[in-house]
Amino acid sequence: MQVLVSDTSVLIDIERASLTARLFDLPYEFVVPDLLYEAELLDWMGSNLLDLGLKVEQLTPQEVARATELKRTKAMLSTPDVFAFCLAAERDWVLLTGDGALRAEAERQSLTMHGVLWVFDEMERHGVCPTAILKAGLEAVRDHSRCRLPMREINQRLARY
Repeated sequence: MQVLVSDTSVLIDIERASLTARLFDLPYEFVVPDLLYEAELLDWMGSNLLDLGLKVEQLTPQEVARATELKRTKAMLSTPDVFAFCLAAERDWVLLTGDGALRAEAERQSLTMHGVLWVFDEMERHGVCPTAILKAGLEAVRDHSRCRLPMREINQRLARY
């Protein structure tokens, strides 16, 4: 089973779409680094995510060293984000992120990554819920004041649903 390492932004958008439970119906294993979980998820909806199937992984000393070096050279990246990046990179897993700077670094280092719109596509492709629910969820994400997703791509999916 393919492992996807998520940052917090993807999980937030999926929750805004009211699709968190459906996320874990996809044929993937979802993982976050322990530091990200403790810092950003534990008090938000951490135990619910664990109950649904989220896995929390501890980085090895080598992975922590790589994360520390990346943070030193890319100060705009948060510590939880560099931990997610290095977990995915070192273990040859896929990164899920909505953070622009993290996406740019993934592209620079040729790390396979996807964003929340890909997650919507996968939910549609695997039939984890009716397209009407996907449409309502994507509209909720689009209408949120902090939405930074490309409107053209959102509108393409909404038209398809």
